Amino acid sequence: MFFSVLGSGSRGNSVYIEAGRTAILIDNGFSGKELIARLQAIGKDVEGLDAIFVTHEHNDHIGGVGVLSRRCRIPVYANEGTFRGGDGRLKGLFQRSEFETGDTIAFQDLEVRSFRVSHDTSDPVGYVIDTGRVRLGYCTDTGKVSHLMRQRLQNCHGLILEFNHDLQMLAQGPYPLALQQRVKSNQGHLANPDAAALLRDLLHNGLSQIVLAHLSEVNNRPELAMQQARSVVAPDSGTGIVLAEQYHPTGLFSLGRSAG
Repeated sequence: MFFSVLGSGSRGNSVYIEAGRTAILIDNGFSGKELIARLQAIGKDVEGLDAIFVTHEHNDHIGGVGVLSRRCRIPVYANEGTFRGGDGRLKGLFQRSEFETGDTIAFQDLEVRSFRVSHDTSDPVGYVIDTGRVRLGYCTDTGKVSHLMRQRLQNCHGLILEFNHDLQMLAQGPYPLALQQRVKSNQGHLANPDAAALLRDLLHNGLSQIVLAHLSEVNNRPELAMQQARSVVAPDSGTGIVLAEQYHPTGLFSLGRSAG
């Protein structure tokens, strides 16, 4: 399996995943032109995409889903709550494929399992993508960590986890009190220490790559998120840790010796 976080943050989110003859996106909050440029930066083509799996209906995750689906004839997978909450932005799709939260979808060379997260949208989800040999877990836009999340994300070979904000920066920053309360609520976003605690619970010898995602440009700094992550990952573990950026894709990571 290969994957790249094409961009992550409040201005747009998308993840590229490929295994065998199958290529999918998780979310697309970018314009068609921007998504094409980011795919080209990792040596991939929009014409090779087979599906888009959506986590929730906030615009930074679905802003470019509809136009991409229509122009490139790509099916879109989401639960009923997300399709309903997306309103006009998720109408007129090439193909609408609805699932129940918690379902495992057999899609070509992949199995994609959704799980519930906690965010201020209709029915937000994370995903575990499985080839039968390797597993990639994706979990952002959640205000709390549940037992279910820990259970679903166990034994992943790659993880994309939210490290959204530093509590002190949030408290002392420019956000009004109501917005601060929303961010740190159970339906907001994960603070660095909570994300690190989740990461600690998910560590195992087979975990080869961690991507810290959805960092706030206002209420976090890359070095603070990285410090929290490195505090729970042993330096000699062999596990890579990188930061997802808002304006540039990560490299194309490989999971499994015979992946792809």
